[in-house]
Amino acid sequence: MQAKTDLFPPDLARLAEAAKALGHPARLAILQTLAERGACVCGEVVDELPLAQATVSQHLKALKAAGLVRGEVDGPRSCYCVDGTALRALADGLGGFLAPLLDALPPDDDADCC
Repeated sequence: MQAKTDLFPPDLARLAEAAKALGHPARLAILQTLAERGACVCGEVVDELPLAQATVSQHLKALKAAGLVRGEVDGPRSCYCVDGTALRALADGLGGFLAPLLDALPPDDDADCC
């Protein structure tokens, strides 16, 4: 059975998957924390957020699955960092997607929609 996302161009599917991973404020905060520190042990991320360690781990897992975060588990330590290449590609992809949409809008932002 074919997934519905397979009906769309691969670049849109990748962009949607990354955007979905960014769709929670905790994940945005995690990315900010990791970017500020360069690399981070999971426990240090937990100290920065009002969330339980298990919840932070779930959000890190989602970010890693989307390719935005890299990480290694070394015994009891988990070290994570932002994947700069993936984040730049996401920024370029979002910019490339949004620019033509913005260009197509009427110049008057208050124009009636319906």
